[in-house]
Amino acid sequence: MYLIEPIRNGEYIADGAVALALQVYVNENLFLDDDILLPYYCDPKVQIGRFQNTAVEINQDYVDENDIQVVRRDTGGGAVYVDRGSVNFCCVLQNDTSIYGDFQRFYQPVIAALHHLGATEVEQSGRNDLAINGKKISGAAMTLTDGRIYGGYSLLLDVDYEAMMKALNPNRKKIEAKGIKSVRARVGEIRDYLDPQYQDVTIEQFKDLIIEQLMDIDDISEAKRYELTDEDWQAIDELVEKKYKNWEWNYGGSPRYNYNRNEHFNSGTVDISLDISGNRIEACRIYGDFFGKGEIKDVEQQLEGVRVVKADLLEALNDIDLNYYFGDITAEELVDLILS
Repeated sequence: MYLIEPIRNGEYIADGAVALALQVYVNENLFLDDDILLPYYCDPKVQIGRFQNTAVEINQDYVDENDIQVVRRDTGGGAVYVDRGSVNFCCVLQNDTSIYGDFQRFYQPVIAALHHLGATEVEQSGRNDLAINGKKISGAAMTLTDGRIYGGYSLLLDVDYEAMMKALNPNRKKIEAKGIKSVRARVGEIRDYLDPQYQDVTIEQFKDLIIEQLMDIDDISEAKRYELTDEDWQAIDELVEKKYKNWEWNYGGSPRYNYNRNEHFNSGTVDISLDISGNRIEACRIYGDFFGKGEIKDVEQQLEGVRVVKADLLEALNDIDLNYYFGDITAEELVDLILS
């Protein structure tokens, strides 16, 4: 088995978008003579499932205020929060594809690894999770393409659970949409169950300990590595820029939804209903008891096609005289209402 890590010019890259692009690139372009293991940990990131509505799954205000990255992956499933308290183990398996769909066999090596480190309470839970005393500490997924299995799982050593709950708790008041609310499952941590000698391991050390067990080696220095070339990194960089750090992919891929907001301002009550598609305003209707001189349809049309992003909304509304349509109201107030 080859080990590939997000290391570039001797530096570990903890960017979650880069890690995702690296995995996808390797799966689609590197065909080696053995299986491939791709472990990584990263700075705080929310990873959205391929078919999920980003606006429904996350608390955008909290994500923005705490500089948490949002990335949509290519596979389905629910939204997950990861940070430097979690290690993700991805793999490309070609030696034995009969394991596809058999999560019990897929998990067996890492269960043995965790038991070896003292966490003997770890067991498979449901179809594709691991749990300790009923609390989820891992979730797995896999796909079969080109005769190879591309899959992986996370291991929650001790993530920031407060940040997890806040980042994955949408603050929209009356949102209506199809999508999975992924934050409901109870989660646990692995650290407390490790043997005393491993209680204080860093995330880097924990990653290496698991790698050693999975690759059946005594020390990480013995790992058979594939070093990414400059050409590999160039392709990964392009994938990051064009896809995994692209707003259209991460937010614009969200399915249709609609919601309503209303609030009383100095000029009266404003009630706004929005139809959103691809996280852009597709249709807008504004009602209220405000006193304005202009046709409110002008404001509605001004918002149509605009991304549901504060800067974009402000730019659109600053182009018109809102006092002419609403009375005493600012673009900032109206945008805050839309995003509340």
